[in-house]
Amino acid sequence: MGFKGTKAEKKVVYDKKVCKLLDEYTQALLCVADNVGSKQMQDIRKGLRPDSVVLMGKNTLLKRTLRMYCERTGNQEFLSLIPLLVGNVGLVFTKGDLKEVVEEIAKYKVGAPARVGLVAPVDVIVPPGNTGLDPSQTSFFQVLNIPTKINKGTVEIVAPVELVKAGEKVGSSEAALLAKLNIRPFSYGLVVIQVYDSGSTFHPSVLDLTDEDLLTRFQVGVSQVTALSLGAGYPTILSLPHIFVNSYKNVVAVALELEEYSFPQADKIKEILADPSKFLAVTAVVETSASPAAETKVEEAKEEEKEESDDDMGFSLFD
Repeated sequence: MGFKGTKAEKKVVYDKKVCKLLDEYTQALLCVADNVGSKQMQDIRKGLRPDSVVLMGKNTLLKRTLRMYCERTGNQEFLSLIPLLVGNVGLVFTKGDLKEVVEEIAKYKVGAPARVGLVAPVDVIVPPGNTGLDPSQTSFFQVLNIPTKINKGTVEIVAPVELVKAGEKVGSSEAALLAKLNIRPFSYGLVVIQVYDSGSTFHPSVLDLTDEDLLTRFQVGVSQVTALSLGAGYPTILSLPHIFVNSYKNVVAVALELEEYSFPQADKIKEILADPSKFLAVTAVVETSASPAAETKVEEAKEEEKEESDDDMGFSLFD
């Protein structure tokens, strides 16, 4: 049973309820509640308990309560919700994992028929097949340019037809045909459009990001900042390693051109250029030292072959 009283008393009760939620929760989901029935809303409330609470109400009253709460407590974080309170929206305050709560809300969708004048949220496609309607109903299909044929005394749709496109209004003929075919093309429920978390608001798609996505985006940002720093000639912690390497290359190039100038690191390069065989010898040593496990495997294989040959003892298969 809801609270019974005057409008002023109801506003006071609502204000206390909202303030209590603001004190207890730091996370909330802003949801659109278009075409959501009372029974469906009741099921959503039950399904989200005990970690989440659904709050609905007039936007003007909720905005007023948010402003007064922020002024009284000095907590300005909830002010970011005020510009988002537009249309038939509500808040789901939660202490659970945001992604899991969004997924739980998405479960409570209910199929709905296509009513006249309703804006289609998705494309409505009539599938081919037997409709079960008698031939006298062909007028509906002719008006909508749907190819049909009579099969065993019933109307059969020959090919799939896009009856209504997303964003278009449903006409009377389309609504009547879908009702006759018992097709409920739309599904409605709470739709999360924004996420609030400790003063920050963002799109719910952010919750789908994985650690790999974040790492990839971080690497892209690092490379962009590095390129900008190098292009502008402005040293940063990201560009300094590249600056040092490039400077080293330049100094080595100068040392190679000037025989009278050199330094220890350049001497090694000069020796390799003067006698490339030294470079091949260095490479072979590095490869050998880098793969001791490979050498061990080769030696083990040789030992196994030797043991197998010893086991034969010089006799053939037919001796």
